[in-house]
Amino acid sequence: MSATDRPTAWWLETLRRRAERRGADPEELGVPVTFTDPGERTAAVKFFNAAYRAEEAGLTQAHALAARFAELDPELAETLRLYGEEEGWHRELLTDFLSHLGGTVQPMGRVTRLLYRAYGRARRMETILLTNLMFETIGSTTYRMALSRVEHDAARAMLTILTRDEAFHVPLNVHFLRRALQGASFSTRLRLRVVYEALFAVLVALPLASRPKSARFDRLGTLELARGYARELARVFDGDPSLALPAPRWVGLLTGDGATRPRPDEPVTSADAAERAAEREAVRVEPL
Repeated sequence: MSATDRPTAWWLETLRRRAERRGADPEELGVPVTFTDPGERTAAVKFFNAAYRAEEAGLTQAHALAARFAELDPELAETLRLYGEEEGWHRELLTDFLSHLGGTVQPMGRVTRLLYRAYGRARRMETILLTNLMFETIGSTTYRMALSRVEHDAARAMLTILTRDEAFHVPLNVHFLRRALQGASFSTRLRLRVVYEALFAVLVALPLASRPKSARFDRLGTLELARGYARELARVFDGDPSLALPAPRWVGLLTGDGATRPRPDEPVTSADAAERAAEREAVRVEPL
């Protein structure tokens, strides 16, 4: 059973519980961070600025969609609003954490600015939700891969918070996308397929722009991260055939799996995976 088969009411109730049980920030977030040199500090600030922008975009779009559906579907609107609140909480944590690192929220770079500008101009619900789902997936992938390399306790604590919540946000966004596609016409699905193929390629290529800025901190290589993005995006979309958005064939060639797309193990949108991710204290974060 896919967790995304659950009704919106289940997701709404779960988000309400999560809001009540957010708890205090881990003490590790305040542990002093001693960088090996100024270059590593700069890279860390760039890394968490990218995370900040992702959370900011998620908050903005979730609340915009909530306002759009306030009268049409109040239950869905409230679910979107609470999801946006979780993104907003992450943004607040990241603002404070950047200060702890000796940095600040910085203006977006050229590539990031273009990417989020295009995202902000999207008007179709299915396009917005597809984009958000893919952003959540590559964000989770980056955090989990960085966890296997980053040694600073405070940074690891921040990465753990983001990773455990993305484990719930990914299947939640699949649910949103499936709702948006209910009764969708052939032309709508075809248009979304074109957007999906293009965005898949753009996101897999994104490490070409991010590595010069952040690699000194997270120690992830360009090809390594690109392959990670391709594999994890494939896990999401191949793991839920009802979306009718299988991973492109070139993914298998990039990841070293030949002409065959990588087979997902347990789908990240399975009922078991979502149940485990629903309660923060029960989430076991596994680095990639």
